[in-house]
Amino acid sequence: MNLKQLSRMLDLSQTTVSRALNGYPEVSEETRRRVADAARRHGYRPNPSARRLATGKAGMIGYVMPTGASVDIDPHFVEFLSGLGDYARAHELDLVLSPAEADDEETTYRRIVANKQVDAVYISAPRHADRRIALVQQLGIPYIVHGRSEELDFDYPFLDIDNEAAFHDAARLMVQLGHRRIALVNGDETQTFAICRERGVRRALDARGLVLAPVMLRSVAMTEENGYRAARSLLMQDEAPTAIVCSSLIMALGVVRAARDLGRSIPRDLSLIAHDDVFPWLKPENFPVPLTTTRSSIRAAGQRIAERLAARISGQEAGALGEVWPVDLIVRSSIAGAPA
Repeated sequence: MNLKQLSRMLDLSQTTVSRALNGYPEVSEETRRRVADAARRHGYRPNPSARRLATGKAGMIGYVMPTGASVDIDPHFVEFLSGLGDYARAHELDLVLSPAEADDEETTYRRIVANKQVDAVYISAPRHADRRIALVQQLGIPYIVHGRSEELDFDYPFLDIDNEAAFHDAARLMVQLGHRRIALVNGDETQTFAICRERGVRRALDARGLVLAPVMLRSVAMTEENGYRAARSLLMQDEAPTAIVCSSLIMALGVVRAARDLGRSIPRDLSLIAHDDVFPWLKPENFPVPLTTTRSSIRAAGQRIAERLAARISGQEAGALGEVWPVDLIVRSSIAGAPA
């Protein structure tokens, strides 16, 4: 079925049907649902070239993906991308990945905007005063940031979780259990999420007259091996931590392995809390000792980013809307009172 046949069947103009399928705000919600239902029932799929000519839209979301020998494929990113893809597939949107040298992403942003390859972009893993955000703001393309950047002199649209509150609550729980030597195994210290998590831990300790000493802090890429090395170096100190707060369930695998290798029992000798991005293949309740976690689904964040990008493309969302999700604290068996 083509657009003309679908329009005739619905007794609507081709323009109205096209606008309904592409989410234009001037089309009523009732008409949009009616058109979408009919298109689904009769297997109508818009021709991408025709859609671009008719609407000026490519029907594509863009992501500039850093590449190079120093860049690893991050399971957190893959899970986020799965959520974004779930929404995009169900709403006739495609995702375009544009590879770029890790130290020269700006050139690629300029190219894809100039060529009108995509209708909107999202930016992930923001850093302090992130230049990518300033650039896409200047280029005028719809965008959303997954996370937040500090020290920018303008507001911008974003979706983030409350990293500081989550890690404040985790560290506060450790203090309430009597722990005084609390360590943080964190992510990349140049990324805002890690900055906020460290800030949350420091705030919780400071409230009880404690400090996060430099020897109790490790900031590394979030892999199992890095978690192992970080935890091993912490636990081999003369004044080893009795509690660790960890930025990733993946790194927590390494922490558990290091504790086992050094003969430390969880939670008798070491209490452990980690952040859970809700991976379908790695569940905290299936750890050797069920793991206490701060929890927020990164896949759900991907779906929401795609939903908001679609709304910005169609004009249903505008402005510098910020969205911060609260984080759940799920208590399981990996924490206990501080050892005597």
